[in-house]
Amino acid sequence: MSGDLVLVTGASGFVGSAVARKLAERGHKVRVLVRKNSVRANVTGFDCEIAEGDMRDAASLAAAMKDARYVFHVAADYRLWARDPGEIVENNREGTRNVMQAARDAQVERIVYTSSVATLKPKAGRDATEQDRATIETAIGHYKKSKVAAERVVEEMVAAGLPAVLVSPSTPIGPRDIKPTPTGRIIVEAASGRMPAYLDTGLNLVHVDDVADGHLLALEKGRIGETYILGGQNATLAQMLFAIAKLVGRKPPRWQLPRGPLYPLAHAAEAVARFTGHEPFLTVDALDMSKHHMFFASTKAETELGYHARTYAEALADALQWFRKAGYVK
Repeated sequence: MSGDLVLVTGASGFVGSAVARKLAERGHKVRVLVRKNSVRANVTGFDCEIAEGDMRDAASLAAAMKDARYVFHVAADYRLWARDPGEIVENNREGTRNVMQAARDAQVERIVYTSSVATLKPKAGRDATEQDRATIETAIGHYKKSKVAAERVVEEMVAAGLPAVLVSPSTPIGPRDIKPTPTGRIIVEAASGRMPAYLDTGLNLVHVDDVADGHLLALEKGRIGETYILGGQNATLAQMLFAIAKLVGRKPPRWQLPRGPLYPLAHAAEAVARFTGHEPFLTVDALDMSKHHMFFASTKAETELGYHARTYAEALADALQWFRKAGYVK
């Protein structure tokens, strides 16, 4: 597979840039699809060809696919809040449809589609697996609904012959989180001493470079039409914040907050955001999601692909090192 031309969408973003860099390291010719106005810091420092375009623009996708043997569709509208929430669903569902159609038209040999554990239902008392599928109705928030809708598009096209493998990263953390992601924002706020309290919730933390390795393993070994969770370690939010405090030499947060009183604050933050256009740190959807411990198992990927992930403490250390160097944490 080395030496073949590979197209990566979303390479200016967090997970996409990690995938593109891994491909370049393995000797692939890498072409990255980036929007005209995208920040390009994440597509520097390694050998790649830049194709300007957008997953909503069919003509630019057709041009980007030319001569590509493989495609990694990593691009997504990753927002937990928007002035028009329907825009998130539309972008992810129709953007994915456009990329898959362009790949089929270009007769791409194999596609790896980046879904998300957002398409799965957390389970009380055990780790969720690929079998615990959410629906549009049960998914909490427009981002999760959008990823369920996009995943169903891919599955329908696979049933019609599209050669795609699906991967579902859990919660990636690590270097090059330039936006940063919602989880990256938590790391920055905690490391800066601005999170003195926490909620009773949990998540599965994974190093972004391990997620990238999982993508390449899915290309090499994944079964067409199958989905593979690419996770790391489960941790409560308290455990995550205590680990960050230890790494930066701060006192850990002392108080666990009740969820109920935060809802008026979330509504107020969203009201302000409608005027400013800036995504609020606290949202109603995020509070609703936090009611669940979002714990997942990567057993299928470990067994079938040979996937493995480092500890979340190592991932947090790498994330903090990058955030410091980039000036997010003083």
